[in-house]
Amino acid sequence: MDLFELTESLLRIDSVTGNEGPVVRFLKNHLETAGLRVTLQYVADERKNLYAFIEEPRIVLSTHLDTVGPFLPFSQDAEYVYGRGACDAKGISAAMVLAVQQLIREGFRDVGLLFVVGEERGSDGARAADRIPNRCAYLVNGEPTDNKLALGSKGAVRFRLSAKGRAAHAAMPETGESAIEKLLDVLSGLRRMDLPGHPVLGKSTLTIGTIHGGTFANVVPERAEAECMIRSVEPAADLAGRIRAAIHGHVECEVLFACDPVWMEWLDGYETTVVSFATDIPLLPHWGKPILLGPGSILDAHTAGERILKSELQRSVVLYHDLTKQLLAKMD
Repeated sequence: MDLFELTESLLRIDSVTGNEGPVVRFLKNHLETAGLRVTLQYVADERKNLYAFIEEPRIVLSTHLDTVGPFLPFSQDAEYVYGRGACDAKGISAAMVLAVQQLIREGFRDVGLLFVVGEERGSDGARAADRIPNRCAYLVNGEPTDNKLALGSKGAVRFRLSAKGRAAHAAMPETGESAIEKLLDVLSGLRRMDLPGHPVLGKSTLTIGTIHGGTFANVVPERAEAECMIRSVEPAADLAGRIRAAIHGHVECEVLFACDPVWMEWLDGYETTVVSFATDIPLLPHWGKPILLGPGSILDAHTAGERILKSELQRSVVLYHDLTKQLLAKMD
């Protein structure tokens, strides 16, 4: 398959987090047919990470095969490829495969591919993958960075707030306790919390992603919860402590995911940027020095019109190829 055929094949497979089995099986068959040795690592149920190489690699190109929901069908026009995962991160996966295949044809046998599951919902795939024995010196991670070398990324803390109240008839609300009102008070306080900034990474940001609660309009709600995420420029442990201090025990707080800000490797000759999103890199410390680069814009990721420029996708194959050769030469 050429680049766009492989991208289309990947995009036509629904792999919303939790349903990565079919896309992993497809890619396993594709890579084995291309002559690579493929091993699968169990993560949960039918969900597996994929590790492929000819010889034990010194450099691995890696990204995730799961996507956010809902699934969006594949389409294309003269300039763009559309569909869920076009830029985050199935287009990147296809580009990495083509780059590694080209390197192998040129005689570079110590390069490999690592594709993980679960990045969009807690990174359980990356946590498992970090236990795979390897001798890698560099991990080239793929996320949409507009084909620029990302020098740094914000950390993140994703947390769930759960409020408990006491149900009552809405005609006599004073006889109950509204879990929703309690939750709203806490969320209002979090929105006023002072979040630090960084001269390079920028300002920390809070997103209230989901809110659920109550049963009927005429019932004082006894339960409510919200899931939030803060993209942070401070250590995750410090931020989690400040979150718990801000809610004063009025609701329960469960941290679902946390990672510190990360600084990546710099290489001469590449446009650079910093990114506000989190990646699997902090959870893969045993895979070598991290490098972050990928085609596509984060502004298109997770949207109803997710897309990637065909020209940018083609350019990324060249970048992954040349970057890997540069790193190999650096080690020799």
